Amino acid sequence: MILLIIWIIVAGLVIGALGRLVIPGPNPMSIPMTILVGIGGSILGGVIGRVLFGRPGGIILAILCSALIVWLIGRSQARRRPVL
Repeated sequence: MILLIIWIIVAGLVIGALGRLVIPGPNPMSIPMTILVGIGGSILGGVIGRVLFGRPGGIILAILCSALIVWLIGRSQARRRPVL
């Protein structure tokens, strides 16, 4: 069980980091946030792959979904910044 949790954290970090690399510009996220983005992208990619193709999505779909999450986070933070 511990190895599964460690595997999920490491995979989330790798997928999240690759998802952040896809989106240009600065992405000021902490490492725990990157892990959560990667885990969320993996789950979302798996669901989309299951619905569209009948089998779980692969690493490419997980990276694209995590990039989508990074983009959405960037858009939501850009709206909150005051204009000086």
